[in-house]
Parts: sequence; C-alpha cells; structure tokens
Amino acid sequence: MIKERPNKISIIGAGFVGSTTAYALMIEGLASEIVIVDINKEKAEAEAMDLAHGAAFVTPVNVISGDYPDTKDSDIVIITAGIGPKPGETRLDIINKNLAIFKQIVPEVVKYSPDAILLVVSNPVDILTYITYKLSGLPAHRVIGSGTVLDTSRFKYMLSEHFEIDARNIHTYIIGEHGDSEIAAWSLTNIAGMNAEEYCDKMCNQCDRTLKYTIPDKVKNAAYEIINRKGYTNYAVALAVRRIVEAILRDEDAILTVSSLFQGEYGITDVYLAIPTIVNRSGSRKILEVPLSDQEKDKLKESADLIKSHLEKAKFKM
Repeated sequence: MIKERPNKISIIGAGFVGSTTAYALMIEGLASEIVIVDINKEKAEAEAMDLAHGAAFVTPVNVISGDYPDTKDSDIVIITAGIGPKPGETRLDIINKNLAIFKQIVPEVVKYSPDAILLVVSNPVDILTYITYKLSGLPAHRVIGSGTVLDTSRFKYMLSEHFEIDARNIHTYIIGEHGDSEIAAWSLTNIAGMNAEEYCDKMCNQCDRTLKYTIPDKVKNAAYEIINRKGYTNYAVALAVRRIVEAILRDEDAILTVSSLFQGEYGITDVYLAIPTIVNRSGSRKILEVPLSDQEKDKLKESADLIKSHLEKAKFKM
C-alpha cells in the first residue's frame, strides 16, 4: 500500500492573522506539517511552540518555525506578512509599504516550493495577489487571494441577524475588491428559493428601502470598526482562510469568492478581483460568469479600474 504524501502548509507572517490561521488549520486537522516563518524569528518560534504544546488534543501535526528553506515542497503557502492598516487608513493606503515586503518574500517562496499554490491574505489583497502572480511567474490558477470570502460571511451574518435565520441558509456573495468598492450581489441573493425582497414580503415584513444600502455599508466598514476598537482583525479572516485551504486540499470544487485573475470575464482583463470561483486542488479552477445585474456589472468594472489605477500609482512594473 502506497502511503499518501502528507499535506504541508507554510505560513509567511506570524502576526495576528498568521498565528490565528495556523491555529484554525491545526484545529481542523488539515495539515501534517505547518511551518511558520516571520522576520521576527522569536515571535515565530513562540507561536509554533505554543501551538505544538496542544498536540495531545488534535490530529497529529508537526508545527515548527523556520526560514524559507524549511518551507520546501509546501502544498500551500499562505502569505499573511505585511503592514496592516492603522486606524484611519484604508487597505489601499498601504500598497507601497507591502510592495517592498512582497518583493523579498515571493521569490524565496517560489524558490523552495515551485509547485505550491500561493494564497495571499495580506492587504490590499487583490493588488498584492496580482503582484504575487507577476513576481512568482506561476500560472494564474495557482496564485489566489482570500478575496471576499470573509466579506461574504459578514454579509450572510448581518442578513441572518436581520431575518433571524441561520447564516448558512442564506446564499449570497460580496464581489469585486476586498475593500471600499466591493459590491453586494443582491441579484444572486437567495433564501429558501426566494430573493431578498420576496423573503421580506412573505416571511419578514421588517424591511425598508434602506436595507440594500445599510447592510452592505456595515459589511464594508466592519474591518474598520474592529480595527478602531482592538487594532486588528484575526478570527474571522483565519476561518475564511481555513475554508479556502480545506477546499483546495480536499479537492472540493467548491464555489468561493476568492480573488482570481480576470482574463476577459465581464469584459475585464489583467486584474485580480473576487468573484464566485470553482476552487479545488489545482487552485482556482474556473471563474464563473454569474448573471449579475447591469448595475452590478458596471460596479465590478469600476472596482477593476480602481485597482488598476492604484497599481499604476504604485509604479509596479515587472
């Protein structure tokens, strides 16, 4: 009997998001080995040690800290390193700071794991995923961003609070940029076979015309609210990353709003945006051209143009 090769996941960045992601992956039992790399080696060592001490309570997993050579032959490399937005800053304000960091990280990652799938989580995620794609030289399907998987969960949660139903029974998406130009795809929102308006009319009777504006605004500003209160976000994004990793390693063909490279879809090219995408062991298998409204299509193009303009301002060139 041939023993299946164990899954190896490396996480670049031992900050709040990286360490919480390692914890979420460990709890789920998705990897046989987790490697944590950070410029602050003592921090990485401490996080790995703290996690490893829980070995008796989880599926066997080897958690270590190290440097890039220790990430060799990873199946997935998750990049959470970088400088997050401070109170008052947007995700797009920190492009140039993180661009310099990624120019150091990405070549080292690819050097030791040329066959890995790269999953970018650092913000601004769509821009940094595009930069990672260009720096890595890997095929686009093996470079993906966490996109709006978290935003979509936030959207479902807030709708579930409003409608007083389980968030898992709400089917909807946030698409576009993971940021201020993101779009709530109301045309795709479905609850028990009904769109949001139908569900309101038949089951809820607590909606007004502001619903379609107030909830998306709360979703868009959720990260800022949390950052203003505690300085960072970590738990929900780690769960979102865990879900993406699960879909990849279990070859699920799951539909998730990861950030993928557009190559003509909706008339958009050469930019990473979040859109419902089939995710499996190959990474992003296929972008789905879902039936958006004309207004949503226009907003998606505006989101793409915004990201491209910021890339130009950052003067990113290969």
